[in-house]
Amino acid sequence: MNITAADVNKLRQMTGAGMMDCKKALTEAEGDFDKAVEILRKAGQKVAAKRADNETKEGIVLTSVSADGSSATIMALACETEPVSKVEAFRTLAEEILQAGVTNNIKDKETLLSTTLADGRSVDENITELIGKIGEKLVITDYATLESAQVVSYNHSTGKLGVLVAFDNTQGTDVTEVGKDIAMQIAAMKPVGLDKDDVDPAVVQKEIEIGMEVARQEGKPEAMLEKIAMGKLGKFYKENTLLNQEFVKDSSVTIAQLLENTQKGLKVTAFKRVQI
Repeated sequence: MNITAADVNKLRQMTGAGMMDCKKALTEAEGDFDKAVEILRKAGQKVAAKRADNETKEGIVLTSVSADGSSATIMALACETEPVSKVEAFRTLAEEILQAGVTNNIKDKETLLSTTLADGRSVDENITELIGKIGEKLVITDYATLESAQVVSYNHSTGKLGVLVAFDNTQGTDVTEVGKDIAMQIAAMKPVGLDKDDVDPAVVQKEIEIGMEVARQEGKPEAMLEKIAMGKLGKFYKENTLLNQEFVKDSSVTIAQLLENTQKGLKVTAFKRVQI
């Protein structure tokens, strides 16, 4: 049958797919728009399968804080190239997914993928369809929520880095200002844990082994190696756990001291740093 330019344009407006893809789908569907849409969606699945092993080094990180500030959500939608991360359809879908997670109180990525968006299809189906239109692998690489007396968010100007920080014992005081400072500290200094006890035991053991080997290479006595390594471990904690880090804006105080100076008993209970 004859597929007109108007038909192709109509399908393109419906799906956002390329002109040639729309023409091919309409031809295969013999002019049936519903079948053509299904063909385009299946094409998206094929593209997704082909690009499943591709690396996703670009994308966008979004955050959302509740009106009362007691909860917040962070999400990263990744793609393969920077130009795609700037495409309106990509950014719109990311915002719709985040909003669906917030509205439905979703706590984990797996549940989020099966959540229905406004068009009646799941997040996973929408991602697959956009893969077919854009021709790149798209994936939600991170999704998390934090709840506490107050949660503060920070988004870096690149759009590829975001931080959530949860505070307790605020005593009803707005801690947004110090919260932003600490969130930016987390963004810049990349702490691996809140305090010493939060560091993965495997990481601790590895640091001890490295410290002992460095001391051994320096010719230190074997009996002294463990003691030297423990000293190096203390330095590791100071540099890599949030509460023990020096405050980047004032190196005379640690983050723990900054909290106490801001308000007695103020605590950071958790944080989440997400970067593309």
